Amino acid sequence: MEIYNMTAAELSKMLDKREISSEELTSAVFQRVEAVEEKIVAYITLDKEKAIANAKRVDQKRACGEKLSPLAGIPIGVKDNISTKGLATTCASKMLSNYVPPYDATVVKALRANDMVITGKLNMDEFAMGSSTETSYFKITHNPFDLEKVPGGSSGGSAAAVAAGEAIVALGSDTGGSIRQPAANCGVVGLKPTYGRVSRYGLVAFASSLDQIGSFGRCVEDVAMLQNVISGHDDMDATSAFEDTPDLTKALTGDVKGIKIGLPKEYFGEAVDSEVKDAVMSAVRKMEKEGAVIKEISLPSTDYALSAYYVISSAEASSNLARFDGVRYGYRAENYSDLVDMYVKSRSEGFGDEVKRRIMLGTFVLSSGYYDAYYKQAKLMQRKIASEFRSAFEDVDIIATPTAPFTACKIGQNIGDPMKMYACDICTVTVNIAGLPAVSLPCGLDSSAMPIGMQFIGNSFAEGTILSAAYGYEKIVGGFASPKL
Repeated sequence: MEIYNMTAAELSKMLDKREISSEELTSAVFQRVEAVEEKIVAYITLDKEKAIANAKRVDQKRACGEKLSPLAGIPIGVKDNISTKGLATTCASKMLSNYVPPYDATVVKALRANDMVITGKLNMDEFAMGSSTETSYFKITHNPFDLEKVPGGSSGGSAAAVAAGEAIVALGSDTGGSIRQPAANCGVVGLKPTYGRVSRYGLVAFASSLDQIGSFGRCVEDVAMLQNVISGHDDMDATSAFEDTPDLTKALTGDVKGIKIGLPKEYFGEAVDSEVKDAVMSAVRKMEKEGAVIKEISLPSTDYALSAYYVISSAEASSNLARFDGVRYGYRAENYSDLVDMYVKSRSEGFGDEVKRRIMLGTFVLSSGYYDAYYKQAKLMQRKIASEFRSAFEDVDIIATPTAPFTACKIGQNIGDPMKMYACDICTVTVNIAGLPAVSLPCGLDSSAMPIGMQFIGNSFAEGTILSAAYGYEKIVGGFASPKL
């Protein structure tokens, strides 16, 4: 097997035993990028020269006998809405096409402190608004399992890069499913942690009460290892949780005996493709044969979650994106008559259609006369959904659902229909609304040989529980399929 196709867990051991060097590994990843990037289009910006230099530096540390992090020397791609000092952070938008941050996000500081090698910035839906990576201003990323299909979104570049071997692991952000849904579409593992578990300082805000940075990997252990690196309290983030950050790799026992799995009937309705439902149920039954306990549950407010999510997220986007006005940084229109005209033209020309659609929706639901009718009601529904999850976790350890209602669609198939695009998130938005952790992992292929994702949802700060269950399933099936590129 080529080293770019190996897991971070495997490569960590090889690096520690000096069977390979970080420079070798990083060079192999960039050779892979050169070979397939034209087909996949996962990156917006590559940082090869610095990455190779950093890899050499890690090798020198290892040669001197320094104690290093388990992920030291491992190449990682970073979603392009996470601030990287001296390296362009565009949010896949014309608005920030020339923006080079003067600081690192807290998670990027953590990557550097653990001697990980940043390969570059990965493509995404513009300002993380989308479910297919088709709203990027720069390019459309392709699914490694079928180049005519989307990788999902908004973290589509991150998922595709890991699946295609263009990065060993990757960071993404998840506002309503933007890690888990592309992970499902691309056949990799993606974790959205509990809200507050990972600092959002340096993450360009979409919806501040819902956004969370998380991890992509080829296997569950990779995700657990990366999550260990980026988790923890941060004084720079007022919403950062004061919670212990246990070593998640120690939770990976591989034993599913006795674990109580809830199956919410609302997630297996008509909106979910039959092949997806069958694959998830088959996976759960395999766990039941190994001793897991299955229980049907109900989360009755699920039907209202999508509406509540788009009201809340659009309202927060309207507020957050007000800072992009053409004055301080970012795109500025060339021709304007006065200050107001500059604002209007800079924002009209700098933002894409989907971003403008959500800004307008958010501004509407926050406006006088409509705040109580829409935004207030959505926030009340948020509390009700969170309460239903808390009640459910009194009886079960994890909740299993499909990650996405259907597998990856063809490029261009749904992008002209916003309602179809929004429907991609019906299985994932509840998790962000309730602030809970969830992991997506592959559970089979459909009749077109496209990956199907299964989602495990956990109680607050129960990342170890859902990752343990995911690891147990991974051991039962013997690993996950890779694309034939």
